[in-house]
Amino acid sequence: MLEGIALLLLFGYIAAKLVGLLRLPGLLGMLIVGVLFGPYVFGLLDGELLAVSQDWRAFALIVILIRAGLGLKRDQLKQVGGIAVRISSIPCLLEGFTVTMAAYFILGFNFAEAGMLGFVLAAVSPAVVVPSMLDLKEDGYGDDKQIPTLLLAGTSIDDVFAITLFTFFLGLGTAGDTNIALELAKIPLSIGGGVLGGGLVALLLLGLFKWRGFAPKHTEQLLLVLALAILYFEFGEWIGVASLLGVMTLGFILLERQPTIANHFSEKLAGVWVFAQIILFTLVGAEVNISVALEAGLLGIVIIICGLLGRSLGVWLATIGTNFNTKERLFCMIAYLPKATVQAAIGSLPLAAGVETGGVILAIAVLSIIITAPIGAIGIKWSAPRLLNKGNS
Repeated sequence: MLEGIALLLLFGYIAAKLVGLLRLPGLLGMLIVGVLFGPYVFGLLDGELLAVSQDWRAFALIVILIRAGLGLKRDQLKQVGGIAVRISSIPCLLEGFTVTMAAYFILGFNFAEAGMLGFVLAAVSPAVVVPSMLDLKEDGYGDDKQIPTLLLAGTSIDDVFAITLFTFFLGLGTAGDTNIALELAKIPLSIGGGVLGGGLVALLLLGLFKWRGFAPKHTEQLLLVLALAILYFEFGEWIGVASLLGVMTLGFILLERQPTIANHFSEKLAGVWVFAQIILFTLVGAEVNISVALEAGLLGIVIIICGLLGRSLGVWLATIGTNFNTKERLFCMIAYLPKATVQAAIGSLPLAAGVETGGVILAIAVLSIIITAPIGAIGIKWSAPRLLNKGNS
């Protein structure tokens, strides 16, 4: 397994640098290395590494979401509060149900199967969007209207809607007795539980930092932050709350209560992210089965495009009544295109559950990663300087 990690780190780093010379996001190079080294092309990664791939990817996501929380300020969240609720729900729901209808009429899926596909595709990728937004915050793009902050806040909640409704349709297709009202009621409970849990973990950490008999150093404090964030993430996944949102909340409260320590953590985590991002994107790439994606064919591309059109319309509707101009609203549409982590994580579940069309659902999920992750990452990097105002970094 160590050899596989070394290969991913070395070649992922080199590929990111080469892609960067073309003025493209480095994550594209990492994804390509993952695809090539993965089990579906050259098979250079051993089974032990692939077996724990999900855990490695989860760790990298936790790192970047803590960093995201450490970059959120109360006044910024107040500025985007109402818009964040709309942009985290309307685009996801419109994309999900657009794909559901397209799969029902174009692919001939039954309602449950169509819904599974709809909400597999409906989740935006925090792995792509969050680091991209942090880069924009550092460069000052969109700071005047807190657009990166808005998209940071909206991404995790967007995934809650997508995963909850996917779970409903999966239950409908396999058990047949799922209660839609109950599943929908779980969404605010999941969001609220995730935020509350993250806040409690943050308060526990602050108490440990102030305990005179303990008094850990900054590096030791960061170790505790990461350890408790990982444990909370696992526990939150088990009880069904929005644990990723809770991890971001943890970072936000640390910044609120101890800004000096929080800024130190942010600097340290930026160094950890150099390592973690290569692991994240190469292992996401290793999940991509090109031959499965090709099975989706032209109809799969049509379904994905239908969904993206629905999502883009949802973003446009969610930003009505804001002070965003046309260029800024267009940027939000572009930033909400990429898919990767959620599709890699849940795309195979219908097939594993014995759903008849599970293979097609997986193929289209994989195809969505191949198409939208590069387009979204390139689109964010290319469009930000052209569509957003640049303030102070």
